[in-house]
Amino acid sequence: MHCFQGQSADELWQNLHAKFSVPGEAKTQEGRNGETVEFLHAHMAITDPRQRWVTSKRPANNPAFIIASTFWILGGMNEAAFLNSWFRDLPKYQGDGSIYHGAYGHRIREWFGIDQLDRAYRALSKNPNSRQVVIQIWSPELDLPDEDGDPADADIPCNLCCLPKVRSGKLEWLQVMRSHDLAKAIPKNFAQFTMVQEVLAGWLGVDLGEYHHISDSLHIYDEDFPSLQFVEGAPPPLNEDDLRLPKSESDRVLGEALAILRELADPALSREAFGHLMSTASLPPAYHNLVAIAAAYIARRSRWDDEMGMTLAGCTNPLLTAIWNNWALRFPRRSR
Repeated sequence: MHCFQGQSADELWQNLHAKFSVPGEAKTQEGRNGETVEFLHAHMAITDPRQRWVTSKRPANNPAFIIASTFWILGGMNEAAFLNSWFRDLPKYQGDGSIYHGAYGHRIREWFGIDQLDRAYRALSKNPNSRQVVIQIWSPELDLPDEDGDPADADIPCNLCCLPKVRSGKLEWLQVMRSHDLAKAIPKNFAQFTMVQEVLAGWLGVDLGEYHHISDSLHIYDEDFPSLQFVEGAPPPLNEDDLRLPKSESDRVLGEALAILRELADPALSREAFGHLMSTASLPPAYHNLVAIAAAYIARRSRWDDEMGMTLAGCTNPLLTAIWNNWALRFPRRSR
């Protein structure tokens, strides 16, 4: 097994990039979309999962998409149109249907007839020492190749399961994946599932423990590696926003945040409606900051410069602002 660790997701990502950069370390392996280099059976650990953002990677990932997809997961959604609003090329990778077959949130909160996140909360509240809580995502019925060996769908979950445990008053988390791409998936998945971890920690009234991640195939496509770099410099600001809330308050806040994001994703959203939506939101600061970054993306894409500026000015988390700026410099502004 190959083991990697960092205090932050960014430190961990730099360690991963350095390992892939050593000639001959990773092994060549044919992938779905071309040749890759791969490490099998990789274990990764983030000791402070609140520092969940990969900040030094270039090209930078879109933080609005990461944020929107996290609320999509927490809301148990599988509607493709919502997620495509923040990443219009997503159907190229996951199919062009009206729903996404492997939607993590729908699998976690809806598909198996159990809200597994709520059940995990109830089980760990009653017995914090439990080793029986497994949040299942992958399904043999839905996801195994068919009898002819053909894929069941274009969107097969890479994440297999989550294993939360309470130890010493902290919520520890293990995420297990069958396949993981260094360039496209790692920054997204680290942020998504450490946020889910932190939300559940709030429900349980415990601190945030470590985040561990096992990938059976940690890889990068040959065509992506030449452009993949990291920028050295001063450490980014710490993420001090705390997403932990008691269960009843968290349910209200998650519902309101998702309702705002749904309105933002509506193609018929007007400039006036955007301004009203953002001026009347009543989210706690940590959640407001996340929604503000997602909203800034919609305003930028719509060329509503004043609204974008005001929305970003309302974000009180300097790390999120820095991440936004890293991404915004990557692309010329697009029309809607």
